[in-house]
Amino acid sequence: MKIVFMGTPEFSVQILEEVHNVYGVDLVVTQPDKVVGRKKVLTYSPVKEMAIKLNIPLFQPSSIKNDFQPVLDVKPDIIITAAYGQIIPNEIIDFPQFGCINVHGSLLPALRGGAPIQRAIERGHKKTGITIMYMAEKMDSGDIISQKDIPILPNDNSGMLFDKLSVLGKDLLLEVLPSIFEGTNKRIPQNLDLVTYGFNLKREEERIDWTKSCDEIERKLRAFSPGPYLYTTIDGLSLKVFDVDIHKCENFIKHHSEQLCGTIVKIFSDSIGVKANDGVIKIKEVQLSGKQRQLVEVFMNGAGRNIIKVNKIFK
Repeated sequence: MKIVFMGTPEFSVQILEEVHNVYGVDLVVTQPDKVVGRKKVLTYSPVKEMAIKLNIPLFQPSSIKNDFQPVLDVKPDIIITAAYGQIIPNEIIDFPQFGCINVHGSLLPALRGGAPIQRAIERGHKKTGITIMYMAEKMDSGDIISQKDIPILPNDNSGMLFDKLSVLGKDLLLEVLPSIFEGTNKRIPQNLDLVTYGFNLKREEERIDWTKSCDEIERKLRAFSPGPYLYTTIDGLSLKVFDVDIHKCENFIKHHSEQLCGTIVKIFSDSIGVKANDGVIKIKEVQLSGKQRQLVEVFMNGAGRNIIKVNKIFK
C-alpha cells in the first residue's frame, strides 16, 4: 500500500506518526519552511520535524496547485490529508484508487474551512468533533465516511481542543481505514442546508471589541489562545490580553451604565476591571508590546502603574 500524507501543524503530527507505524507512509507533503520572529529563524513545520524523525521523504511545494507531479510519481493508493493548508488540485484528489481522505476538525457540514476548532469555541458550540471524509473540489464538501464528537468544556482554549481532536482524529482514522481498503465504508453526502463556515483567523479580529458581551469576549480570548491572542490599546500602546474573569454583578453594572465600553472601571489587587456590554471583564494577565508576559499584579507594580488608571478607556 502506497500512502502519501499531507499535513502541516501540530494537529497533524500524531495522525502521521500512527499511520506510518501501522501502514508505512511513502511521502510527506507539508508547507514550506517559514521565517519566524525578530531573529528571522527558518522554522520547520511540526509535520516536517516528525517526517525527518521517521525518515520519510519530504515534498514542500510553495504552490501544490502548480507543483504536484512528485505526489503522483509515488503512485499512491491513498492520500491522507490533515490540516495541510493549501487547496489541493483535482489532479491529486482524483488519482488514488482508494481516494483522497481528509481528517477534518469539525462535525461537517458545520464549520467548513481552515479554522473550525477556533470558530467552534468563539461561537459557543457545546460540542465539536472529527469528520473523516473524501476530498472534493469544493472546500470540505466531500462525502462523510465517519464522525465522532466530544464536548467543548468551559475552560477549553484552541490549544487544548487541538490536542484532544488530534488524538480523536488519529483513533478514528485508524478505525475506518480497513473499511476504506476493503470497500465497505459508508459514504454519506453532506446536507447542504446545514453548511456553515469556519474561515481562517484574520489580523483585524485580534483587537478586542469591548462593545461585545462578556461571554463573547471570553470565548474569543479562548479561541485565539494559544496565539495569536487578542490585544487592546491604551494611549497608543498595544496590550495583549491572556487571562480574564467575568464579573456580572447587577449593581456594579448599573453603577457604570453611563460609561463607554472599554472604560477601566476598577483596578483590583489582581486584575483590571474593564466595562463590556453586559458586565465587567477582569483582565488578569497581560503583555505590553516589546515586554514580557506578566500577571496584572506584577504589571501594575511596574510599567502598568503609569498607564492603567480608572476612567481611562481601552480601544
